[in-house]
Amino acid sequence: MTGGRGRSVPPRQLARDPENWPEATIPDHAQARVVQAIAKALTRQMNRDGLGLRSVAARSGVNRQAVANLLAGSSWPDVATLSRLEDALGVGLYPGVPGPGSRHC
Repeated sequence: MTGGRGRSVPPRQLARDPENWPEATIPDHAQARVVQAIAKALTRQMNRDGLGLRSVAARSGVNRQAVANLLAGSSWPDVATLSRLEDALGVGLYPGVPGPGSRHC
């Protein structure tokens, strides 16, 4: 779990320019930058595969609103959500991980 302000403040609100999420600059919060990188990777993969929120939700078993919240930077995704999304899309979303994390276990 993140420290300090914890999870009470959404990642996008920790950016200098939250309206520019996920391209916003996040200077002092490493965990928010990780969520930002995950949101960017998920967006990229959805675009590559031509997938919408409903398709990603159906494939992954993750609630559509949870996917939307992750993309918008309004929530802190948990490990289970990230793993389900990675497995469903067949790609690593966590920064620096080449494939779904479950393949490395």
